Amino acid sequence: MILESAMLYVTKGNESAFEQDFAKASTIISSMTGYIHHELYKCMETDHQYLLLVQWETLEDHTIGFRGSEGYQQWKEILHHYYDPFPKVEHFEKVSL
Repeated sequence: MILESAMLYVTKGNESAFEQDFAKASTIISSMTGYIHHELYKCMETDHQYLLLVQWETLEDHTIGFRGSEGYQQWKEILHHYYDPFPKVEHFEKVSL
């Protein structure tokens, strides 16, 4: 399992519309092969900042499967116009201690 993280900066004043559209777009990502779970957090100090965490079975499920899909084109159309600047997406793997 890998964890995708993205810090999302939504243009000020569009937080409510973003949250509504994100709820719609969630059906797209949750239908993808290799998808496990996702969560969206709103920053308490900066009201237009969000943290998206998505669990995928493999890195390729996200980078190739999701991003190469028709669903990703729909995701982009619904959500990408809200971001300024565009999010930096990173991937993490669990450390066994």
